[in-house]
Amino acid sequence: MKILIVGGNGTIGRAVVKELQKKHEVLVAGRTKGDVLVDISKPETIEKMYQTVGTVDAVICAAGSVGKGYFRDMSEADYYIGIQNKLMGQVNLVRIGKEYLTRGGSFTLITGILADDPVPKTSGSALANGAINSWAKAVAMEEQGNFRINVVAPGLVEDSAERLSAAFPGHVPITMQQAVSGFVKSVEGLVNGEVIRIY
Repeated sequence: MKILIVGGNGTIGRAVVKELQKKHEVLVAGRTKGDVLVDISKPETIEKMYQTVGTVDAVICAAGSVGKGYFRDMSEADYYIGIQNKLMGQVNLVRIGKEYLTRGGSFTLITGILADDPVPKTSGSALANGAINSWAKAVAMEEQGNFRINVVAPGLVEDSAERLSAAFPGHVPITMQQAVSGFVKSVEGLVNGEVIRIY
């Protein structure tokens, strides 16, 4: 398969690229480096990315920024960081990308544990993640037979645990291999409309 991985230079993205390269042709898209550049908060760069890479069999997103802070301090603009980037960025990857995906291909988006088990200062993440989880299920129902769409929702990954564990009290880290397995299941399996929770 020809697979496009948006955010393939990030912590999880790099591991997903390494695993899928074993059997597939993988193209990496990133904001500042990669085979092609993209800023998912800007639909025009998403369109340009797809025009550059052409038809693909699968698209994976392992990217998305959100506003962080205590609810009482969060402004509307802070929430719009996640809405414009992680939420609408991924919506637009699918909305625009469906025209460049082979019939029966797949989209794999990313959310995370904060949709179900938030910690302080993560209402922005919870908002974006919960919306994507619900949205992907709705799209999968409508597009059966055209393409598959799933969401991988990893917990705190060991590779980030040392840096982030204080912000995630009581959360048991998952291994990077566990996180990667969710993306492999989505791309190489037959699941559709599933939020693949790994925590």
